[in-house]
Amino acid sequence: MFIDPQNNIKQFNLSHGMKVADIGAGSGFNSFAAAKEVGELGVVYAIDIQNDLLSKIKNESRKNNIFNIEIIWGDAEKENGTRLGNESVDAAIVSNLFFQVENKKSFLKEVFRIIKSRGRLLFIEWSGSFGGIGPSEESIVLEETAKKLLEEAGFLVEKKISAGEYHYGFILRKNQ
Repeated sequence: MFIDPQNNIKQFNLSHGMKVADIGAGSGFNSFAAAKEVGELGVVYAIDIQNDLLSKIKNESRKNNIFNIEIIWGDAEKENGTRLGNESVDAAIVSNLFFQVENKKSFLKEVFRIIKSRGRLLFIEWSGSFGGIGPSEESIVLEETAKKLLEEAGFLVEKKISAGEYHYGFILRKNQ
């Protein structure tokens, strides 16, 4: 496996009862790991633009009796595209997604909008193409570029995390 969702979520230090948005949830690996951490009083909003992936998360949740994941079809590149209210989540996860985002500033504005004041963001991204294992070379978002865009969007880097051999990661705080 190229990335270890359990390890990354453990480093994020989620608490029981938190509300967390997994933006670009994909197959739900981070959603499932976060759901375990926030417990039955918490909720994880698995947000994606691909209905087939959301269906997979929904089916896997039912199969494993996980009831604290809510499925949301949404496009986080658009204003209010996550379909969540202003400052409605304690934390958000953006993992293996940023290289695909066309309008990065708009996307980060939407992420910023939904996180509560002083809330946190777990940001993980590919650090290279690795001979075609990762995204195409031209799609890679360098660590310094991502950090600059995140800071311009109003996030402060709290710490860099170990996100695996092929990724870099940050835990950031909403600066407000």
